[in-house]
Amino acid sequence: MVGFPGAKAISNEELLELKVDILVPAALENQLGPKNADKVQAKLIAEAANGPTLPEADEIFYQKKITVLPDILANAGGVTVSYFEWAQDIQGYFWPLAEVNQRLEQVMVRSYSDVHKVATERKVHNRTAAYVLAIQRVVDAINIRGIYP
Repeated sequence: MVGFPGAKAISNEELLELKVDILVPAALENQLGPKNADKVQAKLIAEAANGPTLPEADEIFYQKKITVLPDILANAGGVTVSYFEWAQDIQGYFWPLAEVNQRLEQVMVRSYSDVHKVATERKVHNRTAAYVLAIQRVVDAINIRGIYP
């Protein structure tokens, strides 16, 4: 934070390479790539921005055993709550905030668990696991429902 007493100004590049427990790229896409992924020192990367990590960086992070919560998973909470709002509107019945939070936690914990399971079983990073899981769910839905509603 520029101008904060006692703070030292650093570049965006330096910020991404700091030794931290959790790195949250939250603003721009394509910030983590082959040029800087090997310099990232975070133990966990939680993508709050859309597409902050290039595919080459995913591989580097996987080799370095840095856990990445891909944007498709980390950002799912907002979409999930939007669905909850839609479901409540349809019913004309509105849940207390505590119930929304409880349901959201259940969905997010289960989603992470499902992604982690696929990643472990297939020995791939979390982004690939999330895509595999998503595609499999679409295939399953088509097999059950057919292509057209």
